[in-house]
Amino acid sequence: MGEETVSKNFIEQEIDKDLREGVYDRVCTRFPPEPNGYLHIGHAKSILLNYGLAQKYGGTFHLRFDDTNPTKEDTEFVESIKADVEWLGAEYGEHLYFASDYFDIMYECALKLIRKGKAYVCDLSPDQIREYRGTLTEPGRNSPYRDRSVEENLALFEGMKNGLYKDGEKVLRARIDMASPNINMRDPILYRVAHMTHHNTGDKWCIYPMYDFAHPIEDAVEKITHSICTLEFEDHRPLYDWVVRECEFDPAPRQIEFAKLYLTNVVTGKRYIKKLVQEGIVDGWDDPRLVSIAALRRRGFTPESIKMFVDMCGVSKSQSSVDYAMLEYCIREDLKMKRPRMMAVLDPIKLVIDNYPEGESEELDVANNLENEELGSRTLPFERELYIERDDFMIEPPKKYFRLFPGNEVRLMHAYFVKCTGYETDGDGRVTVVHCTYDPETKAGSGFTGRKVKGTIHWVPASCAQKAEVRLYENLIDEEKGVYNKEDGSLNLNPNSLEIRTDCYVEPGFRDAKPYDSFQFVRNGYFCIDAKDSSPEALVFNRIVSLKSSFKLPK
Repeated sequence: MGEETVSKNFIEQEIDKDLREGVYDRVCTRFPPEPNGYLHIGHAKSILLNYGLAQKYGGTFHLRFDDTNPTKEDTEFVESIKADVEWLGAEYGEHLYFASDYFDIMYECALKLIRKGKAYVCDLSPDQIREYRGTLTEPGRNSPYRDRSVEENLALFEGMKNGLYKDGEKVLRARIDMASPNINMRDPILYRVAHMTHHNTGDKWCIYPMYDFAHPIEDAVEKITHSICTLEFEDHRPLYDWVVRECEFDPAPRQIEFAKLYLTNVVTGKRYIKKLVQEGIVDGWDDPRLVSIAALRRRGFTPESIKMFVDMCGVSKSQSSVDYAMLEYCIREDLKMKRPRMMAVLDPIKLVIDNYPEGESEELDVANNLENEELGSRTLPFERELYIERDDFMIEPPKKYFRLFPGNEVRLMHAYFVKCTGYETDGDGRVTVVHCTYDPETKAGSGFTGRKVKGTIHWVPASCAQKAEVRLYENLIDEEKGVYNKEDGSLNLNPNSLEIRTDCYVEPGFRDAKPYDSFQFVRNGYFCIDAKDSSPEALVFNRIVSLKSSFKLPK
């Protein structure tokens, strides 16, 4: 019997080639976020891709914070990123690093470039540097400071390090080629002056390396073999290779680019999310309407569902967008066999069974998940007064309405047939109580075959049901208008993205539930206990996703 053919993506094919040709004898990958915000679903793809490659090839995975810009970074973001990476199951063990760990090495690399005549201190202002850089169709011009001597550059760079100059007064630039067709190679800035306190190194430094200089050095120091990054860094690859080569690192890491994960009608830009947080439109970076990893976790998504989604998206060089419905499909698929199916009433009216013995109750044995017997069963109290959904009763129903209305009979899920005999209303004509009678011969599981009913409705016992707050989420973005307003660049927000219902009732089996625990609410969708606002005394549930899907698997 022949070996099974395994399809490999283009990155795996390149790694196979490098290992086969002896370029590397092992694989080491990394996820290198800048700690200036919370991670989102796109970062999840990068985390799982880099970690997955390390796992597949028996290699090592590093988590490294690219903390070279103290103006935007914060320890809050460091801790949130660590939590996200660990939650996704990407194990980095002892391999936790910070770019700032290598500031001394980067400084020595800069000195080496200066001594080799490959870097110089430039006094041009930021505007002048942009002017001298040229355009996509016109070459740049050499800086008037480009031909300073090695000795002068060494002295000026030391002065920069020692705090002799103001922010923006001087920069260290690579000396490459101002006529290069790749603008990134036109003497890019390597270091700038920034009198800022760093979250990790305090006030030790007042010069900080630029990302394009720091990143390849970090990879080389950690002996990363394959630097997997997104397509926008493709034009930066020649500079990446230049830095590694001129700083004389061996072996050299190799950069490979893949297409970003774009999700339709979602907000991922840190600037926009920060504005939403500051203006109180969302209640934080983990608001369940966002697609930050923290928000998805709080809403009730699982690591398994995120991994399924990333695997379905695949790895390619072509930019494309993925429908949010595919992410919803993945969480439904993950939860449907794993979670119990409980009863909750989100818009309650009371149902009174007039012929049920007053003051009595019975325990019904209820399967937790009819499709997965391993989840076992629970007992549920049944009594004379229950809560049902308001839309499960109508005084004058339309055709093909099979739920409760005067004279109609339905099954109460897991219990008995009940027949509507009447109802009560308040002064505004709003139904407050529905009356019915039950047939004790029709208990679920009794084998009763005397007659059939077309409708089944769910319920909770009125005396012991827990009151709860339920949050029903829709897309934060108005999908018909798209994410951004074309006129001013603002977000097209959906004013109905959150509906809070405070008068809901759930069956009494939630008393031991913990934050992030998830359940299927019969007929209402999948829900989880909110990790921020819920308590055992005041339960708060987030709707993860509805039961119906608009996503179709490709044939």
